[in-house]
Amino acid sequence: MRVDVMTAGRTIREVATLATAAEAAGLHGIVITEGGRSAYLSATAAALATTDLEIGTGVAVAFPRSPMVTASTAWELAELSGGRFHLGLGTQVRAHIERRYSSEFDHPGPRMRDYVLAVRDIFAAFQREAPLDHHGEFYELTLLPEMWSPGPIDHPDVPVLVAAVGPWMTRMAGEVADGAHVHPLHSPTYLREHFIENLTLGAESAGRSRNDLTTVVPVFTAVADTAERREALRMRARLQIGFYGSTRNYAHMFDMLGFDGTSARLNERLKAGDFAGLAEVITDEMLEHFAVTCTWDELAERLQERYSGLADRLVLYFAEDMEREEPGSLDRFGEVARFLEDT
Repeated sequence: MRVDVMTAGRTIREVATLATAAEAAGLHGIVITEGGRSAYLSATAAALATTDLEIGTGVAVAFPRSPMVTASTAWELAELSGGRFHLGLGTQVRAHIERRYSSEFDHPGPRMRDYVLAVRDIFAAFQREAPLDHHGEFYELTLLPEMWSPGPIDHPDVPVLVAAVGPWMTRMAGEVADGAHVHPLHSPTYLREHFIENLTLGAESAGRSRNDLTTVVPVFTAVADTAERREALRMRARLQIGFYGSTRNYAHMFDMLGFDGTSARLNERLKAGDFAGLAEVITDEMLEHFAVTCTWDELAERLQERYSGLADRLVLYFAEDMEREEPGSLDRFGEVARFLEDT
């Protein structure tokens, strides 16, 4: 397994600083989530600030950008980084796509499938492997004059990964993408019994195997050598789990573990603005399914035990904040990264 740091919503200079620190600490990559700031500009900053760090969007919002705009940006990032960039794409949710971006959302699964295939066809055209001739259900791309093409690059095989939760999207990622980004709200049970199975089915339908794909898995870590600090990080994890879990689309993450009705209770607390109550809904038993609590000396083995065979890349959800609060945390995560890479 490889280990990355996650960042979101930071200034370009802050991302560059974090990328430099992550590389120095021995982490393998940085994953940039798109929220209020562009993931691609942050990826550019990370690429310029480092020489070996792998860089990915995790994830960039697809539908508000045409496949040509996304492919062009990814192509330039692949060239700039010397092949260290991977393109992670997500659908977002209807309200954001329609009301924040004023874009089309209907049929998000098939639309994303067509989007990924369109991006691949554009890459092939950029590399002069084939004329641009994509005819999909949602996207039609047939014009690429030479003067409007960026032209071939040394690292044209840009990995394209898709954010996937449900069975259809996960199978689709296995079929047409290079891998998938798992949602931060997950349990090993979900990964073993649902995600990996559907990803594998999708891969096999395209004549591939699970080993041909990359699974990127964010992880909540409450890691510290004092009980007081661990408890503070556990509270942070409870709040984040509660926030994600309040969305009804993720109710099944609790239901499959026997915590039926949890998402509805979380939604009630969120609507009331009761964030303390939101965290209280997430019991200790639930937390053990969704987060890793341990000392620093235990972390590497705990992650290996929990995610071996399920994840190819682990993304440290809290590492950036921890480094700000406890300088030197990235170095300790770097030790974990070296252990997981070697075992």
